[in-house]
Amino acid sequence: MPTPLACNWSGVFPAATTQFDPDLNVDLSATQGVQAALARDGVHGMVVLGTVGENNSLSADEKRTVLKAAVESVGGKVPIISGVSEFTTAAAAAYARDAERIGVDGLMVLPAMVYVPTPAELEQHFRAVAQATGLPIMLYNNPPAYRVNIELGTLGRLAEIANIVAIKESAPDPRRFTDLFNAFGERFVLFAGLDDVAFEGLCLGARGWVSGLTNAFPQESLLLYAALRAGDLEGARRIYRWFMPLLHLDAEHDLVQSIKLAESLMGRGSERVRPPRLPLAGQRREQVAQMVRRAAAARPV
Repeated sequence: MPTPLACNWSGVFPAATTQFDPDLNVDLSATQGVQAALARDGVHGMVVLGTVGENNSLSADEKRTVLKAAVESVGGKVPIISGVSEFTTAAAAAYARDAERIGVDGLMVLPAMVYVPTPAELEQHFRAVAQATGLPIMLYNNPPAYRVNIELGTLGRLAEIANIVAIKESAPDPRRFTDLFNAFGERFVLFAGLDDVAFEGLCLGARGWVSGLTNAFPQESLLLYAALRAGDLEGARRIYRWFMPLLHLDAEHDLVQSIKLAESLMGRGSERVRPPRLPLAGQRREQVAQMVRRAAAARPV
């Protein structure tokens, strides 16, 4: 089996938002501003064009333009990982090649969109994308969202591919982290991918956390991670309990709108989203806004 690529990814990697102007065109300046602010806050890396970055609401050209802007704004300061979320394997492989040319540091590869694959089809999709690039790859496992689970047998076969180095684990059952360690040891770098299971994932050996709510509360996210790394469980529990009402938003169907609203209320971005998503309105908007205001009034930092 080939020796896997070295992977030093660890820490808090916000899933950064893509910003839009009032006409819902991509606002590159504002998007770069969000990215640069997160880098100044001290995050350890950044995922762009993930779910929170509204990948599938952007055209092919827009995606590549956003990547170029990210490399320009934070390239070299922290690792930039781009989401790879396409309808076909060929499109995903082409995007991977372009992302490497643009200069990102890694890829977070999702299953092909819409079609629910068999395990063999899922494996072939990941293989084809990995073979199209020399970049290190994080596989994204999110059974509730994408209706397919990356089974342990599939991962065992993919372990032979040197540039598949990490897994973003968003299954809601934290037992999955232990199952992955028991099956593969240190072969894959594990990231907690669901905000309201981040504490559990990090305690169970995940090296990092791909986070949505870090967009609104980066200092608290970093403090939670640092407390767990230092073995300060009491301090980490205090932050996590404060954070949890907001972290639950990451598991809701309107997570993008909620995270962008939180980001806006904290003065860090706009709540504009691109249809078919619409900004939160009415009772739901007020509910989320109240949660953000309560958290801001009692923030532990």
